[in-house]
Amino acid sequence: MPIELKVRKVGNSLGVVLPKEALAMLKVEEGQALYLSEAPDGYRVTAGNAEFARQMAVAAGLPRHYRNALGELAK
Repeated sequence: MPIELKVRKVGNSLGVVLPKEALAMLKVEEGQALYLSEAPDGYRVTAGNAEFARQMAVAAGLPRHYRNALGELAK
């Protein structure tokens, strides 16, 4: 069942307030990340994926760890 959301002015930006039902369906709480991605039928909102976040944190440290090797490869 679709939930209607309204775009509202929040400071100098626009935002959408998610009702309790939507938060329960997404299984999110205040402060958690949500992701908006393009889907074949429009757009999709999904909750943050802890495993994906962990993998991205590891990937973010790779350039620092392999700085010398990456510098040589860049030549």
